[in-house]
Amino acid sequence: MTTTSVHYTWPTDLTELRDVVAAFRARHADETTVRALFEASAPLDSRTWQIMSEQLGLAGLIVPEELGGVGAGYEYLAVAMEELGKSLLPSPLLATTTLAIGTLMLVDDSSARERLLPALAAGQITGTLAYSAEDGHWDPRRPPPVRATSTSDGWRLDGTVHHVLDGDSADLVLVAADAEKGPSLFAVEGEVPGLVRSPMATLDATRRQARLEFRGVSVTPVGILGTAAITVDAVLTRAAVVLAAEQVGGAQYCLDAAVEYAGIRTQFGRAIGSYQAIKHKCVDMYLDIETARAAVYYAASRLTADAADAVSAASIAKALASEAFTRAATDNIQIHGGIGFTWEHPAHLYFRRATSTRALFGDPHRHNESVAASLLD
Repeated sequence: MTTTSVHYTWPTDLTELRDVVAAFRARHADETTVRALFEASAPLDSRTWQIMSEQLGLAGLIVPEELGGVGAGYEYLAVAMEELGKSLLPSPLLATTTLAIGTLMLVDDSSARERLLPALAAGQITGTLAYSAEDGHWDPRRPPPVRATSTSDGWRLDGTVHHVLDGDSADLVLVAADAEKGPSLFAVEGEVPGLVRSPMATLDATRRQARLEFRGVSVTPVGILGTAAITVDAVLTRAAVVLAAEQVGGAQYCLDAAVEYAGIRTQFGRAIGSYQAIKHKCVDMYLDIETARAAVYYAASRLTADAADAVSAASIAKALASEAFTRAATDNIQIHGGIGFTWEHPAHLYFRRATSTRALFGDPHRHNESVAASLLD
């Protein structure tokens, strides 16, 4: 069987970014390093994060230049995330760029942007968004699981948020809380009295989640009170596209690994890749991935352009990428046979990532429903 690599005609700067991130991945995100990181007790590898944020500028890709970022579009972040998706490197990049930075760029609060975005873009601090209840879902029709109360000393939060990406290590936590005027956003900076962070046991050990309990935590409002529902919806749309790009990268790794193994593993004197059953699996994986990749970069371009169909494009991309990654991770294990089920082989790690990301920011069923509803409007 031949290689699955496909050559696209990319703008030069996107090609250069892909090559730079690929070189970083090859040097700093090999399987041995990834396993060491997710098995370690420390939630963040500061040296790796410094390289990603300061030397490569990945944290500030979508941050405006006047606020210390690169000022690029979502296509650039998608390229970086797709390439990083080929490894399972634990890092706060997804939470920092899509959730924290994404939220600050959408809220009507120039003061918060000017104060927080430069540090986030430079990788000096990491950030995340806390919004989900115990079931892991965000529903703008129901109040957030945290309550914000205005006192003589300012605002205080009480309640518990679950499944917060990198919540055990994030320096900045933006919290969607129920306030008198409706769901509102608040900023928690650093370790503050009353905040209890508890790491959660998850299927995918390479992506950390935490439960955050707020016990009268002093916070600062971000944006206009009562507008969090609209903001969080928009943030999750953008996060879905970026995550879909990562899923495409993970699926591509699985396909490449399956093809390589099918070319060297023999049965009855022939490479297993010469059998039709294996060929069909690989071709189906390839078609799924190429379809998802096209949808992802279309959606990213629509986000950058703030186009009317950006939400539908994001849902299509996330649904297709989730299905492609799930299929690729499953078929990769099957093609590898018995060895693919062992802890020592990385195939199961990609299956875990595929399964967890399928649910994160909305599963295919939810996104398909969203697209169907938009067609009826």
